[in-house]
Amino acid sequence: MQPSRSSASSRPRKPASKSAALPAPRKPYSERDAARDVATRPASTPPVSPDAIPRTPSTPDGARELARLLDIMAQLRHPVTGCPWDLQQNLSTLRPYLIEEAYEVLDALEDGSREHLAEELGDLLLQIVFQARVAEEEGAFGFADVARGISDKMIRRHPHIFGAIHVDGAADVLRNWDVIKAAEHGKTQRKSVLDAVSRSAPPLHRAYQLQERAARVGFDWDQTEEAFDKLHEEVGELRDAIRSGIRPDIIGELGDVIFSIVNIARFVSCDPAYALTCTNNKFERRFRVVEAEITAQGRRMQDASLAEMEAIWDRQRAEEHAAEAARLASAQKKTQKTAKKPKPVKKAPQAAPKKAATPRPRKPSRK
Repeated sequence: MQPSRSSASSRPRKPASKSAALPAPRKPYSERDAARDVATRPASTPPVSPDAIPRTPSTPDGARELARLLDIMAQLRHPVTGCPWDLQQNLSTLRPYLIEEAYEVLDALEDGSREHLAEELGDLLLQIVFQARVAEEEGAFGFADVARGISDKMIRRHPHIFGAIHVDGAADVLRNWDVIKAAEHGKTQRKSVLDAVSRSAPPLHRAYQLQERAARVGFDWDQTEEAFDKLHEEVGELRDAIRSGIRPDIIGELGDVIFSIVNIARFVSCDPAYALTCTNNKFERRFRVVEAEITAQGRRMQDASLAEMEAIWDRQRAEEHAAEAARLASAQKKTQKTAKKPKPVKKAPQAAPKKAATPRPRKPSRK
């Protein structure tokens, strides 16, 4: 466990003196307030007025293309004329594809290509549409229920946007979110801030979420360096446990080291599972190069020395670093070129020449 190291400076300070010009102190949004709002709100939140929702020029196109995707999925799942592979799928068989597509979205975010990101987000959206279609065929729910549910939830949990609640910043938004969520689930008194963390989540993700929840109430380091100090401490304890040879101690200390690494990942806003996936891919890629070069010589891996394999590995690593440096330099050069490119100056529209006034016919004078 990590001791709370939050400093007093990170806490909101009270004003030194009260002034008649200042408004009365704002009453915090409590669990009782949330329970009242949830109880008085209908099961399906009334739709917000279209005039109140900011729209972009792509909103109509987005709705039209989403309807098109739903129609395509319906055709793929048609019991007579549908695709044989799509018809074989169920919610269990689709599970790995959902995770795979989510990680490919992370890959696209990492490489910085917005075109690639748009493609991968589409693949992820397909998985949501696919599962909603299967559930609809089972009679459980449809895509409309999914979209309605998240829309209603966003409105309920943003009372500072769709209601009269005032917030001072993102911290207030998160606090209100947790309070409203607890009231929605019928928890008038939450036992722990960690109750919201799923026990079935993957271990690395669960460790990240446990630390994130604890940090919201101040149980956190102040600086990244303190998290590194904790990691060094845990590594020392792991070494001691390994020397002792006591298996339970080794397992416990190894878990503490991993937990501390996850904490550092949280400080730098990096998903530890994704970071590990990237390293797995990097290791596999380089090791395959080592295998290919050794076997190309008509030799087995077992016959090659460690020095030979390391030499191929180090060369492959150097080539990858050089390629990455060249890519970054090229991207930076393009950015600088775009920044230096002068913007075209718009010429003021010339006024159209004034037409000569047409003489009006004079009325005949009365005689």
